[in-house]
Amino acid sequence: MSVHGALPEVKPWKGLRRLKERGVTGRWTVILPPLLWLVVFFLIPLAVVFGISLSTKQFGRPPYSSLLSFGENGTVQLTLHLSNYLKLFQDNLYIAAYLNSIKIAAISTAFALLIGYPMAYFIARSSDRWRNILLMLVILPFWTSFLLRVYALTGFMRGNGVINNFLGLFGIQPIVMLQTDFAVYVGIVYSYLPFMILPLYTTLVKLDGALLEASADLGARPFRTFLSITLPLSMPGIIAGSMLVFIPAIGEFVIPSLLGGPGTLMIGRVLWDEFFANTNWPRAAAVAIAMLVVVVVPIMLMQRAQNAVVEKK
Repeated sequence: MSVHGALPEVKPWKGLRRLKERGVTGRWTVILPPLLWLVVFFLIPLAVVFGISLSTKQFGRPPYSSLLSFGENGTVQLTLHLSNYLKLFQDNLYIAAYLNSIKIAAISTAFALLIGYPMAYFIARSSDRWRNILLMLVILPFWTSFLLRVYALTGFMRGNGVINNFLGLFGIQPIVMLQTDFAVYVGIVYSYLPFMILPLYTTLVKLDGALLEASADLGARPFRTFLSITLPLSMPGIIAGSMLVFIPAIGEFVIPSLLGGPGTLMIGRVLWDEFFANTNWPRAAAVAIAMLVVVVVPIMLMQRAQNAVVEKK
């Protein structure tokens, strides 16, 4: 079959042509919008918060001192105060809050992994028909408000709640669950469990079933096959899911406030008290920056571990 005539010439969009004339390639056209978004909504606010953390508290608007002072002779003086950061290491309140936040986040991540891994494995090994239904059930909680879901847990765990009323049918005394660390663990695991299941499912669904069959043909028991094949190959999903649960759990504020008691000290509540109750913006900014450093360190370590796993492949 012959084609008569040449195809019409496709002219590039004028905007792209102008960008190309100015030296902006197609790669930068794709990278530039998210890069600008990152600079405007992350780096600039981060720089502002960091600047506030180097100031001192004062009464007025804004409730913190200026870093720059102008003299009569046109001189400009930059004054940086490190007292807010030194206070974080001197006051046991902040040290205990950071350590307790890391402990609660780590334990909650471990429980989310123990619960989420079997669920993700079961979904990945299900048929296509049931797999879509099970994935929808995992994502279904996101269709409701996060605050509403956490507040609903109080109706289950309070003294006259659903759980204790059910136990009372069997003559079991009411169990104190609300306003305890146990309630905080339940709230974090319940709220962030989908963030653990979805990365694990993405990794496990790509697992080649022929490897499992080959291991069984060679005489390996199912548990041995899991330890030697399934678990190592699913390590990227484990690391990604753990990061998605551990990082937001450190700075959690809503769950400890609604489910935890006065003894449940987390850095999110300390940050709220410094900002609103004490009106100490510089101290609150220092707490936020230090929390960011605490979060970034495990991200870097987990990213390095994930890269090592990928390189071994």
